[in-house]
Amino acid sequence: MAHMAAPVLLLAAVLTALSPAAAPRAEIEPDETGQVFALPDQVGPHWVWVPDRILRHSILFDGDNGRVLGMLDTTWTLAGRLPHLARSRDELYVLDPVYSRGHRGERRDFVTIYDARDLNVIGEIELPPKTGEVGHGVGLTALTDDGRFLLAYNQDPSNSVSVVDLEARRFVGEIVTAGCALVYPTGPRGFGTLCDDGTALHVRLDDNGGAASLERTEPFFDPVTDPLTEKGARNGNHWLFASFEGYLHDVDFSKGRPELAARWSLFTDDERAASWRIGGIQHLAVHEPTGRLYSVVHEGGQGTHKDPGSQIWVYDLKTRGRVQVIAPETLLPAFIRPHLDIPREGWLYWVLSIVLPNLGVHSVAVTQDDEPLLFVRNNDVGAVGVIDALSGEHLRELEETGVSGALLGVP
Repeated sequence: MAHMAAPVLLLAAVLTALSPAAAPRAEIEPDETGQVFALPDQVGPHWVWVPDRILRHSILFDGDNGRVLGMLDTTWTLAGRLPHLARSRDELYVLDPVYSRGHRGERRDFVTIYDARDLNVIGEIELPPKTGEVGHGVGLTALTDDGRFLLAYNQDPSNSVSVVDLEARRFVGEIVTAGCALVYPTGPRGFGTLCDDGTALHVRLDDNGGAASLERTEPFFDPVTDPLTEKGARNGNHWLFASFEGYLHDVDFSKGRPELAARWSLFTDDERAASWRIGGIQHLAVHEPTGRLYSVVHEGGQGTHKDPGSQIWVYDLKTRGRVQVIAPETLLPAFIRPHLDIPREGWLYWVLSIVLPNLGVHSVAVTQDDEPLLFVRNNDVGAVGVIDALSGEHLRELEETGVSGALLGVP
């Protein structure tokens, strides 16, 4: 994005100079202070959490109208920026590592508990200060499907998973997963993890949160010649992972020992010859009711698997064929517009939409209802696109989502 900074800043300066004359500000009544609201009893089907790595918070938006419903402050770590909801207890859980001197000193890790309706802190659970951190923030924490246990990936220095009993509000213990990283929930009392020898490990928990069983697959991918991206997408008790070269691996965790259910190519030979590749950060999403897989793709060479995608290709998981191509619109105008106080209707916003480049998207997330929305985000642009996940129509943008970050979380 550095190569386009000068023209964007120049354009912003020009528009700033023009905008007061073209769109004079109206008098705005001050907000009434002291108002307290609560979220509805039912989770909205189109709610989405949008974390920000710079401002250190997660904002809850309603994708149907773009309204902000609430916000949670978080710490420096990406592991805690997506809150986990246990609706049976109406509680949200956020992982909060803290240092006694801000960014240094003694470290302590907590699971902070929030009331899911008014977002007030109602408790905390301390766990060993060794939770892991990776740049994308995907798969660092998970909630078992029954809502009983929170799982936190550790890397200090070896691999393990901390288990927190959310009903008893206590740290249970640590499960060693040497050579295996991250956590992927697989039912009421299980989780999977990817391993550096080309296998996957499945861990089942007992009623106390200890390891009842640990079982591995046979090696099913080559971590040297074609490694998997760890940003998987869930489909029931299956997890889907794409390799750097664009092969989709479907891992079945429904039984005790996980198995490779299928391996197939996301690209035809002609598409590979045209340099189409996977791209992005949170780059896969599955709409389970329709069996549609959404994959961020771009044209690029080897080593570009984290570059933003210009398109989203949609696949039918049964036929394993591409059924749709979605081209996300540029998010830069929605990012810049509020800062320049430019109205959505009018020639200034039209100029922004025409002149500003489309930087693509790094992340996708899809809601699981019968009229699903697809949310898209660029890591460096503080706006989120909202797309009809079935028709591919661009509906709206969520503005003022923050400064930087790629994560998206839907209920």
